Amino acid sequence: MIKNYWNKGRKQKTIVIIISLVVVGLLFFLRDDYQPALLFFRKYIFIIILSAIVLFFGLKKFRNSPSTGTRLGILGILVAFFGLLYVLGWHLKLYDYMKTYNVFNNLNRVEINELPLTQNERIQPLRNIFSMANESVGETKDVSLPHLVRVDGENKWTMAIQPTEKYVWQGISDNTEEVFAVPSTTPFPRFSNENRIPVTFSIGESLKFSRNTYNAVVQRFNPWMLFNYEPSDTYYMKNDKGDWVEVVSLIKWKGFFFPYPTFGGVMIIENGEHDFNDYLERMVIGKGTFIAPDQMKNYPFLTRQNTLAEKVSRLQAESLKFLGGFSDPLPWNMETAVKIPVLPDDQNQQPFVTDFDFSEANKDAYSGLYHWFGLEPVGDERTSLTYSVFVPADGTEKLFYYDHASKKQGYAGVSAMPLKVIESRKEYDWSVNKPVEFRPYIKEIAGKKRMFFLGTISSIKKDNAQFDGSATPDLALIDSEYRDVVWIDAKHPSQWNKIVYDQLNEAWRASEGIGNFFQEDNTMLDAISGMEDKVIEIDSTLTNSTNKDLTVEELKAQIDSIKNARKQSEVERLQRELDSLKALEN
Repeated sequence: MIKNYWNKGRKQKTIVIIISLVVVGLLFFLRDDYQPALLFFRKYIFIIILSAIVLFFGLKKFRNSPSTGTRLGILGILVAFFGLLYVLGWHLKLYDYMKTYNVFNNLNRVEINELPLTQNERIQPLRNIFSMANESVGETKDVSLPHLVRVDGENKWTMAIQPTEKYVWQGISDNTEEVFAVPSTTPFPRFSNENRIPVTFSIGESLKFSRNTYNAVVQRFNPWMLFNYEPSDTYYMKNDKGDWVEVVSLIKWKGFFFPYPTFGGVMIIENGEHDFNDYLERMVIGKGTFIAPDQMKNYPFLTRQNTLAEKVSRLQAESLKFLGGFSDPLPWNMETAVKIPVLPDDQNQQPFVTDFDFSEANKDAYSGLYHWFGLEPVGDERTSLTYSVFVPADGTEKLFYYDHASKKQGYAGVSAMPLKVIESRKEYDWSVNKPVEFRPYIKEIAGKKRMFFLGTISSIKKDNAQFDGSATPDLALIDSEYRDVVWIDAKHPSQWNKIVYDQLNEAWRASEGIGNFFQEDNTMLDAISGMEDKVIEIDSTLTNSTNKDLTVEELKAQIDSIKNARKQSEVERLQRELDSLKALEN
């Protein structure tokens, strides 16, 4: 038809050329708009091709059949095929089942035999930070979703102060001009002064058209990436030069029969003003510098960092349900099948980004930020902790997991925590207060690594069901093994282990036969305090302040020697006990 129209004359040829140029231009400049359709084709390519083949040959057979009965039979077979495809693939979610199995088969899983310790505990949950940040901006500003990242060697919540999406013109004309960077370890998050950094981004999550982060990144994709990559979470952090950048996590789809998502690297967008050259670049080739996963080790600010899309880490953690075999998660088996628990009252579901110290647990793992999951049995009535999963937050191709079930530890999982907290404080009005975000707290206490869950009590607004953050939230530590709830002071993290010991030491002593801990330190402190008091009384009659200081130092040195001697004797006692146990084993 187009050929016949082309041959009619010069005018028709001109029209065809103009229309062709317009179509090609639209395909080029609007590729960010139709890219989701390309991704849909990529994700379901096997099903689409299979359906097209069946439909093609079915309709061909239908046309060539003279008999009405044969045609009705063919139609019935086609309807049955596509109906079965829908029921099995979507209703029973077998397509997702196979996709998750592909993730499992291509996952570099490493089982660890010792839990890592947690460090740099964050006090506030994500939604509290988000609500407090929104309280600190004006009507024409929004705050992007906070993410926990490493900035200048410190874990901080970072988020952009961006033009609000309520007013379209703001998103067309304004830039993102400030970033919040709030330390995560403080109970008093401040959203002002040094935590409010002036920095301009002409590309932003709430900006419109080609200045939108998603659009700008997709425009940067080459034709092959348009079919295989998609932008995900956006992070704000400092690069190796100390400049603030926007880091967009990318998801790459792999496989043919049942494609599955993997970490695809990042796109880095530098800060800067919007100008005409910037406009041309955005319109033609988009914005950002692509860093592939195997190249990220060349950028120190991207290592041990939080850049992995949570969509990817969730699927990786969920794939551990196949540890018992391909058929184990099926309804008639489920002996070792696990799930990621969902807490209805918690607006931030797993993973919980946590800082772990792997120096003793596994030498091949770095110490830094990880996506943590606490997997539990599939049944709703089962809330035991089956696996602790540690997914490197920087996209490193490894997954570390600790098998609590095979070690018969009997730990309670995340799903069991809210009711235990509620039961421990019956005087609370739990209709407007919710225990949320139970992240792991693993410490060496009383001679043993012990696992707790650190939960925060957040108030909720009845009118909009959003959490209302408090600068000094109530915190609770729940012993995963003993199920006891210990209420702790958010202002004094250094005292948490001592508070836990004071409440649980008698139970530990009765059950485990442990000795006394913390008592020696307290005795020494009392001795120091008493001796210093005596020194002050004696030296009150002296006029030489130098002799006074010297006397105190001498006393402290004697006390240190006593402490060292006691420690040495304790080491020798433990060594003798170990030798006796080894002798019994032999």
